[in-house]
Amino acid sequence: MKDYYFKIHHIKTSQLFLLLMFFLIQSCEEDLTKINQNKKTNFASTVIHNGTIIQRDSGIVKVRFKAPLIEQYELIDSPYIEAKKGIYLEFFDKKNPKVPGKIWAKYAKNNLKKDFYFAKGRVKIITTEGQTFVTETINWDKKKQKMYTKDTVFVSDKDGNILVGAHGMVAKDDFSEYTFFNNSGSFSSANLPATSK
Repeated sequence: MKDYYFKIHHIKTSQLFLLLMFFLIQSCEEDLTKINQNKKTNFASTVIHNGTIIQRDSGIVKVRFKAPLIEQYELIDSPYIEAKKGIYLEFFDKKNPKVPGKIWAKYAKNNLKKDFYFAKGRVKIITTEGQTFVTETINWDKKKQKMYTKDTVFVSDKDGNILVGAHGMVAKDDFSEYTFFNNSGSFSSANLPATSK
């Protein structure tokens, strides 16, 4: 009888030990899950100081981008690239391949999934045709090939004509077409179309 009781007791002790191990492992996994949930992933995975990025297509330079600081955040759901200390960008198009368009801004951000760009801080754009656009912010939806802002836009051209879009603008990203909202300006009379009598 004693042997039999000892065997049952021994089985129950080993089962109890296995059960305790199971709960211990389970609680450790839950603790790790909680730790991983609180772990910060919004930090720059790549940092470039005084960076220059050149984009080419068939050996021809399409974009030349410079920034004192470029940070890439890729360990989050919506990865992005940020230039907190400003940018200078040159872009070349087929119409005028030798003369680049230029963009300056004090801050820029690129949402990588949406292919969407945002710039702010005295944004200045000079097109390949020589027009100058100055505004506080600009958004560029690359997929839709559209640039827009709700801020006041000041536009001038080589002939001294000035246009002000008080409530922003919408434009094609090559500036071949644009619409200004609540606009005013001054134009040289030589550049105005002649009226028929």
